[in-house]
Amino acid sequence: MAFETAGAAELFLVARVLFGGVLAFMGLNHFSSAEQLAPYAEAKGLPAPTASVYASGGLLVVSGVFVVLGVYPVVAAGALATFLVGSAVAMHDFWAVPEDQTQDELTQFLKNVALAGGAVALLAVAGTSWPYSVGVGLV
Repeated sequence: MAFETAGAAELFLVARVLFGGVLAFMGLNHFSSAEQLAPYAEAKGLPAPTASVYASGGLLVVSGVFVVLGVYPVVAAGALATFLVGSAVAMHDFWAVPEDQTQDELTQFLKNVALAGGAVALLAVAGTSWPYSVGVGLV
């Protein structure tokens, strides 16, 4: 895939900054709010909930920044897609919560699924040369 149409390279950069930037910010929130997120992770049955919060935060920060910079895009997009689908199912199981929590969990589930779709779209073009990127990758 080539970014040959007028403005395509710039729009792709904007998309990467928006997508990766939001995910990196979400990851930073895991670090700043770990004390509030760990009990939620524990209630969902995650082993080592505090460590899980920090690990997921690290994955989001690093992968988000990598998407913005165009560094290892296959690894970054693949890690994000995998994490987002997994966390949607494991953490936002709207089908198994009390009725008063269903809407909040459904919203979070759908957010993760939509973001996973964005990560898969980036994965689809991860093997091409990304404009305005550092250009470090596996291919």
